[in-house]
Amino acid sequence: MKPFLPLLFAVLALVGCATPSPGAREPDEAAFEQDPLLSEAQVPHVVMAEAFVTEAAPQENVDSPAAWRAADGSRWVIATAKDTHRLLVYAGDDGRLLRTVGGPGARPGQFNRPNGIAVTDDLLWVVERDNRRVQLLRLPDFTPLATFGEPDLLQPYGLWVHPLDDGYEVLVSDNYMSPQDDDVPPPLAELDRRFKRYRVTGEGRDWAARLLGTFGATDEAGAIRIAESLFGDPEHDRLLLAEEDVATGTRLREYGLDGRYRGRDVGADVFRAQAEGMALMRCAGGAGYWIVSDQFKDRTVFHLFDRVSLDHIGAFAGERTANTDGVWLDQSSDARFPQGVFYAIDDDQAVAAFDWREIATALSLPDCEAP
Repeated sequence: MKPFLPLLFAVLALVGCATPSPGAREPDEAAFEQDPLLSEAQVPHVVMAEAFVTEAAPQENVDSPAAWRAADGSRWVIATAKDTHRLLVYAGDDGRLLRTVGGPGARPGQFNRPNGIAVTDDLLWVVERDNRRVQLLRLPDFTPLATFGEPDLLQPYGLWVHPLDDGYEVLVSDNYMSPQDDDVPPPLAELDRRFKRYRVTGEGRDWAARLLGTFGATDEAGAIRIAESLFGDPEHDRLLLAEEDVATGTRLREYGLDGRYRGRDVGADVFRAQAEGMALMRCAGGAGYWIVSDQFKDRTVFHLFDRVSLDHIGAFAGERTANTDGVWLDQSSDARFPQGVFYAIDDDQAVAAFDWREIATALSLPDCEAP
């Protein structure tokens, strides 16, 4: 594949799937006649102050963050802005807006409703829902390298990137909906393409991607009706997928990295609003914690699950952080955040930061020695 040319491979697609109009209500919002409120939900949790919250920018419609460490040790937080079709770049230690990147369009370096985002090494991966692609850029200059997925992605939202010895495996959630009603998921039999798996390789300015396959359970128990957030744990051969369909019961479903549902759900008894963004704290010996947002409109609750057993071990909320979509955990240390920092979107308009030391103290977590 040459950069920015469509990938030439056979694809499985749903003909005639509805495409949401710009600024339209997201499919995962359709179930709520009234916004769920933490103040009414009686969810046990501790409250802690945010380390900082960036200046509110409601015109941006901020969705998901990712952090990157520069060669000089400085930390950036890069967030997707769906309504302005660009990226917001913040200082990771205090939340100052450093710059914006991109703008509306389909050319290299432009975006059309960017949603999911991830950083691996010096590579930035951005899912664009309405360009139906993933765009790959190199940091720190945001140099466009390639795009992929255009022939087969219908309504992409989230992604998880798995570094390999000779490249990257990229899993992308594809939340295509019913052709008759874009608020309604398609029949179960058509959910086998909910997730696309790509292999991405390259160096310098020469990058290529190919579709390895699609997956998704089609039975009542394992299917993902509303798909967005996903995250993997290769050490435990585990992939967690957020089921955001409130009518079915929002929760996490456990799949293997092979894309097969393992018959186990996580958090069905604790999520009361909507399971959304997730991150993984990795500790020595395979220990650690999953952190998953429960998207209440007034204040988000962040649930913690044991990395190995997936048992629920506690929950916290900020003093103001609300309605969270994406999250990102950066375990690297610096003077400001010696044990790492957890970033979460605040009400579609800002990025909040939480010092991991304060999370661990509030929930009485044992020390997490880096692997």
